[in-house]
Amino acid sequence: MSTWANLGLQDSASPLMEQLIFFHDHALLILVMITVLVGYLMFMLFFNSYINRFLLHGQLIEMIWTILPAIILLFIALPSLRLLYLLDEINEPSVTLKSIGHQWYWSYEYSDFNNIEFDSYMIPTNELATDGFRLLDVDNRVILPMNSQIRILVTAADVIHSWTIPALGVKVDGTPGRLNQTNFFINRPGLFYGQCSEICGANHSFMPIVIESVPVNYFIKWIS
Repeated sequence: MSTWANLGLQDSASPLMEQLIFFHDHALLILVMITVLVGYLMFMLFFNSYINRFLLHGQLIEMIWTILPAIILLFIALPSLRLLYLLDEINEPSVTLKSIGHQWYWSYEYSDFNNIEFDSYMIPTNELATDGFRLLDVDNRVILPMNSQIRILVTAADVIHSWTIPALGVKVDGTPGRLNQTNFFINRPGLFYGQCSEICGANHSFMPIVIESVPVNYFIKWIS
C-alpha cells in the first residue's frame, strides 16, 4: 500500500501492473527526452546572433519537425495498444468474484462456491486495532488464491462506484444495471488495499477494499 513517503507507483503484485509500470517508465523517458531537447533549443535561442533577412522557408526542417513527432507518437501508441489488449484479455478464470457497490460499502459473492456472500464495511476509527490502517481496513476481507487467474464482475446497487486496487492494476466502474468484468493474477501473498475512486456521494472516499492473497490450499480451507 502507499505510505506518506511513496512518490512513485506501488510495487506491483500482478503481471498486468508490472506491464503498466514498464509503460509508465517508457512514456516518461520519452517525455524527459523531448523536454530536454526543447529546453536546450529554447535556451540556445538566447545566444543566437544569426541573421538571415531573405529566409522565406525551410522545407527540410519543416519535414523533420513534422515526421519526427509522428515517429515518437508511434513509439508511445504501439506499446499502449498492446497493453490495452492485454488488460482486456480473460483466460479461463479459476475463481469468479462478484463485487456490488453500495453507499457506502461493498458486497461480495463467490458464485463458484455455493454462493458465499458477505458485506465489507470500513472499520470505524474508534474500533480500529492498534496495527490497523485508518479509513482502509475492513471487517470482512476478500480472500483470493495467489497464482490463479481471477475474474471479477463489478456492478452497483445505487450510484456509480469504482472498484480500484492500485497494486494489481485494476480499476473497474460499477454502474447500476450493468455488469463490467476484468481479470487479474496475483503473483505474491499479502494484503492489498484500494478504495472506491468515483464521486458516489458524501462518504465516497470511505469505501475501502482489502484483498488478502493466500496460497491455494489456504483458500480451499477458507472456502470449505
